[in-house]
Amino acid sequence: MTSTWRRLFALLAVFGLLAAACGSDDSDSASEAEAETVDFKIGLVTDTGKVDDKSFNQSAWEGAQQAAAVIGAEVDYIETEASKDYEANIQLFLDDGANVIVTVGFGMGEATIAAANAHPDVLFIGVDQGQWGGVIPNLAGLIFPEDKSGFLAGALAGMLTESNIVGAVLGTDLVPPVVAFKEGWENGARYTNPSVKTISTYHPGGIDVAFGDPEWGATTSRQVIDQGADIIFGAGGSTGNGALIEVAATEGLYCVGVDTDQWTTVPEAQPCLVTSAMKLIDIGVASLIADAYAGVMEGGNSIGEVGLAPYHDFESTVTAEMRATLDEVLAGLTDGSISTGYPLS
Repeated sequence: MTSTWRRLFALLAVFGLLAAACGSDDSDSASEAEAETVDFKIGLVTDTGKVDDKSFNQSAWEGAQQAAAVIGAEVDYIETEASKDYEANIQLFLDDGANVIVTVGFGMGEATIAAANAHPDVLFIGVDQGQWGGVIPNLAGLIFPEDKSGFLAGALAGMLTESNIVGAVLGTDLVPPVVAFKEGWENGARYTNPSVKTISTYHPGGIDVAFGDPEWGATTSRQVIDQGADIIFGAGGSTGNGALIEVAATEGLYCVGVDTDQWTTVPEAQPCLVTSAMKLIDIGVASLIADAYAGVMEGGNSIGEVGLAPYHDFESTVTAEMRATLDEVLAGLTDGSISTGYPLS
């Protein structure tokens, strides 16, 4: 299970790589290396979920900021208003002379591939963009086994539910990682509780709206609660955040966040937030930027880490027996003896 300490150590390791890449000869000048300004520009283009979505885009932006702070590089972002703007937004950073461009989201995949092919001297990092059609040397796809993270969260939900009904409020099924989260969540719940009923709802809109609709998320969450669900997974940017906050308004229910530890990013959900199904996007982005700055970034797929966030106020709720089961599930997912049921698992 991913812990706060493990996450901190991973970030420190990334920062160590970045500081080494700065090439300072002064052994006691870590702070000087951090303060040094270098001729290196990092640009990040968000998907339509916005940079402050408190989950997916925000995690990627935080990773870029963390890397830039250590390098001393320039870093900036552009928020995408609509999918038609992907190419134009990438071009703005190309015109500005960016060394590395991070594009965030499955939907930006085609535009990122086209830009990488047209500009082989610029390095690209595509978050949630699997590179299955052949390696492009200057494009790294940062991908995650979301089904495993979802499965762990679902396994916990199957043990926590008293009504034997668990729900999920999701972004669009046009985005494979969202589908992976959903499939993992449902199958994980069934793994620990064969009697469980799952109610999962995708946003009916396309990529342009599915991740920025907290009102729909809240309404849908209420509908699932009214159908008897006592634990709900919100996985869809601001849309999922709306679902979590709605659950928090009803005493005695549980909710599960997504992508990052949403205890800190969505404090309104704390009354119900037992954990979050995490993708360590910030660490993955920072690490790839470190590689890019050091001149060792490789094209193709880079597999990021997943896990469950700490239980915070629910430490006593998640019993020792539950934790032992989750450890067994994690071991099975790791060695392949447990399948998430997701096609790419």
